Amino acid sequence: MTHVFGRREILGAGLGAASLLASGQLRAQSAPSARWAYLVPGFTVLVARYLEQKKLAEAAGAKMSAPTEYTTVSTYYNDFAAGNYDVCIGSWDVFAQRYEAGVPIRLLCTITSADMISILTGEAAIKSVPDLKGKTLAAPQATGTFRMVSSLIKERYGLELGRDINVQGVDNPATSMTLILADRADGGLSWEPNVSAALARRSNLNLIFNAGSAYREISDGSELPYFGIAVRADFAERYPQEVARIRTTFERCINGIIGDPGEAVGIVSDKTGFPAPVLLDALKSRRLSFRFGSMTAPEERAAVVKAGEFLKRNGLLKKSIDPAFFIAA
Repeated sequence: MTHVFGRREILGAGLGAASLLASGQLRAQSAPSARWAYLVPGFTVLVARYLEQKKLAEAAGAKMSAPTEYTTVSTYYNDFAAGNYDVCIGSWDVFAQRYEAGVPIRLLCTITSADMISILTGEAAIKSVPDLKGKTLAAPQATGTFRMVSSLIKERYGLELGRDINVQGVDNPATSMTLILADRADGGLSWEPNVSAALARRSNLNLIFNAGSAYREISDGSELPYFGIAVRADFAERYPQEVARIRTTFERCINGIIGDPGEAVGIVSDKTGFPAPVLLDALKSRRLSFRFGSMTAPEERAAVVKAGEFLKRNGLLKKSIDPAFFIAA
């Protein structure tokens, strides 16, 4: 017997189909797993491995894919700018420069201070940066860190790298420490854990400059943020709740490392490219200074804006930091 559908059944079926369609659309709009990456060797391996081993993304309800490992700095940043992954660990000034150039990225948080950047010497007669005048500093000239340190030295001491202090360019921050250890340069600019690795190999090496300390001296004690987490703007705008969970994930990661450096180093072992004792010394000495700063906090945004003014007056940024640069909610 053929069943004849009544008006109410037809309407009901239509509403049910619409409901299923809407449900499907909602599912399609749910956040995908965020793609992210880190650099090797270096301290970002510590962050990535600790986060994964502790299952911090799952605990925060965040969906993060297995991270991609990069070995080349330029490719790492260029792939992020091209949209090949969504979440990047890097120096915030590089993110600010890319944002100013039109790359759609936003700053989520900061995770370290510039205290991790130092100049070392093996010469007993060199006590401070002015003693390098007319001498040679080995430094990775192609990095934003070099440009930042050049600006700090110019403001703090009135000296210009490349004019008053000769610069021997190197390809990576580890090489500048190698030249110091081999007595082939008077000073070397690098950052952690390279600095701690050099100090572990030669006890007569001395720190004569620290970027964080220099910035505090010229800025009434303010902290200079360094590494942070940036997110692609399209991902941040489409999935704000997911981005908040990712923020929580990194906050728990950084606070966990600070709370128990020994456990953190034990988790990564030598996978950072540095011996575990070296990495532990970097953390315990606070030369590698982790500090979580969420851009939802007005005081953290203010610190980045102030640091942006320092970069601007030294020609590293063309404009003041745009408030839209921050993921503030």
